[in-house]
Amino acid sequence: MADLFLPTLHTFAMDNIFTGSMGLFRFRAAPNVVMRDAKEVDMEQSSIHVAYWHGPLCYELSEMEEEATFPMSEEGRSQMKAWLEAHID
Repeated sequence: MADLFLPTLHTFAMDNIFTGSMGLFRFRAAPNVVMRDAKEVDMEQSSIHVAYWHGPLCYELSEMEEEATFPMSEEGRSQMKAWLEAHID
């Protein structure tokens, strides 16, 4: 199996949503960014919510099979990747 790609934490800290796929496995990772001040993200309070589904349709037209939220940290990113990879068929 090929390695599942996830962007860096910086991508999520900039409030970017990421969608990815592997075969018919699809997922969407959306950050919940909490700002410490006008310029600095509070990484300890921020998180990443991820949902996955299987099928040919986009997020908006699909029923999510499962969802989870992970801390916005390198450890949380690793946990999210492992969680997603465990559900690829």
